Amino acid sequence: MSNMNDATALRVPYSRAQAQYQTEYEPATGTLWGYFDPRGTPCFSLGLLKDIREHDAAFEANGGRIRIGDEWFRPAVYVAASRTPRVFNLGGDLALFVLLIKSRDRDALAHYARLCVDAMDARIRRYGRTDLTTISLVQGDALGGGFESALSSDVIVAEESAQMGLPEILFNLFPGMGAFSLLARRLGLRQAEELILSGRILPAAKLHEMGVVDVLAKDGEGEAAVREWIAGNARRRNGMQAVFAARGRVFPVTRDELDAIADIWVDAAFRLGERDLRMMGRIARAQLRRIEIGDVSDVAAAALAEDDGAARAVSYRGAR
Repeated sequence: MSNMNDATALRVPYSRAQAQYQTEYEPATGTLWGYFDPRGTPCFSLGLLKDIREHDAAFEANGGRIRIGDEWFRPAVYVAASRTPRVFNLGGDLALFVLLIKSRDRDALAHYARLCVDAMDARIRRYGRTDLTTISLVQGDALGGGFESALSSDVIVAEESAQMGLPEILFNLFPGMGAFSLLARRLGLRQAEELILSGRILPAAKLHEMGVVDVLAKDGEGEAAVREWIAGNARRRNGMQAVFAARGRVFPVTRDELDAIADIWVDAAFRLGERDLRMMGRIARAQLRRIEIGDVSDVAAAALAEDDGAARAVSYRGAR
């Protein structure tokens, strides 16, 4: 592979064949592409979380480098994306949450929360590097923890049909793995709180207008938009990365903060009542049904159709 850096547009897969997190490296641009590729419902299952951490922990332990064959590479950009059509990620494993809450297995739920925080914290810190740019490419629904994951990157590129939101309040919970901290940094405390408490799912165009989404791309052109953004910022990459690192110092999101909020989330989860758990289960079943029939549009609204008030709250079209 000694000439791999000279190959234009070459992307080399290097992850385990059956991993639920698939990775490729593009030497010509120094870009690492990571794709969520979960089994079943495209949520953050334990399997997906463990595969993400296996890759990212090794990446950080190796000084932000990856090994392909006998060669080591130091990416300048790390993109997070999804292989599920029209879905970035639907968030937490709701079916697992219901099971653990009903069985009163606090340790297991806390363990799940820690796995999420491990992944979020590593990306927020750019895996220990100040000379790495992280990008989230959102080409479909990013709900709950999926939206949190997208927010953990320096830059969010979203296609026009993508929808993002935090519907947890609809089953009487809140997003506890970083959304509040990251949204407050982008929007301010009051607006972040209003968005979380509303449960609304917003189109990418509205979030671009609000300043949450950095680049709005036409449908099907998300990867091209990422490439264009990388190329357009190549000459000022060093200064830009320093600005992103400085932003993290001015508005820090620390591991202690993430852990403390995750603890609040676990406490709140074990205070949920039967009606809340039924709602959570209904959403989990709706997600699975829609994946099985290949229709992932308006997952939350469809799941809540039996509750007109909740459905109206989670479905949002157009700007205020």
